[in-house]
Amino acid sequence: VTAVFGTCGGGMGVMASLSDFTFMAEDGKLFVNAPNTLDGNRAEKCDTASAAYQAEVSGMADYTGTEEEVLAGIRQLVSVLPMNNDDFAEEQCADDLNRVCENLADCVGDTEIALENLADAGTFFEIKKAYAKNMVTGFMKLNGITVGAVANRAAVYDEEGKAEELGTALTAEGCEKAADFVNFCDAFSIPVLTLTNVTGFAATVESEKNMASAVAKLTYVFANATVPKVNVIVGKAFGSAYVSMNSKSIGADLVYAWPTAEIGMMDASMAAKIMYPGSEASVINEKAAEYRELQSSVESAAARGYVDTVIAPVDTRKYVIGAFEMLFTKREDRPAKKHGTV
Repeated sequence: VTAVFGTCGGGMGVMASLSDFTFMAEDGKLFVNAPNTLDGNRAEKCDTASAAYQAEVSGMADYTGTEEEVLAGIRQLVSVLPMNNDDFAEEQCADDLNRVCENLADCVGDTEIALENLADAGTFFEIKKAYAKNMVTGFMKLNGITVGAVANRAAVYDEEGKAEELGTALTAEGCEKAADFVNFCDAFSIPVLTLTNVTGFAATVESEKNMASAVAKLTYVFANATVPKVNVIVGKAFGSAYVSMNSKSIGADLVYAWPTAEIGMMDASMAAKIMYPGSEASVINEKAAEYRELQSSVESAAARGYVDTVIAPVDTRKYVIGAFEMLFTKREDRPAKKHGTV
């Protein structure tokens, strides 16, 4: 863990990046090349060394705040991390293991709120909160055991209840953020929980630069991880984007789904338009309803073995805890090799 309270430049900026987690005070500076040394740039134009830039744009800073907040954040992080890959960072759980999570179904959009509701005592420590907001990563306790959480987030609600819409498409930044986090969890034998609500990939010229490689990295990391992996489909799970989000196809141990979930290759309305081009709206709606029932419904996915159990949102906590208890002794022996190349 690296904490930056002043100026951390040049080679020391590289040293900070070698850490598992980087914390920055709001007035700290982190850079390899100072803003004023970059052609066409000055700190007044774009302060590439600032904590805000490193947290929101580069994703280098995992946590920012005042000096007191940074120190408190470090203490909170260290308190949930295991000492090594043989330690479970276990503590006594005072929360009800069968606690009903009221209104959890309303948290499909902002899954950070859902994770707080699921966690012991409602405590969830988010990592890289300001970067790639459409993907949530962080640590929580379930029955006193540290679990790493990864979740798609379609909206962020502020204190006044206003929503910032983020959409349900995977972004390259979100995939890389999740992949790095899952890779850390696997290194320290921390179980991984995912909440899935994804419909495809972000379609912009900028995202096309590294979208394929970022999704490939996310897919590889989930498939390569040997820790217990549990997935809860809380919204939509469409196409290759869902495959990459800890699906059963790439090694999820248990997959749960809420009754309102949709699982398939694509949205039913889009599929109907492809299959019945030029048809009237009434025909498209009718065929979309048929497609949704036969191909995208949670019952259809369960019948095909893509989902292990359909659960009520209010019962999610007890099902997830039960899953990780069952997987507590999971061990996977892989063929001896040096390392992967993705």
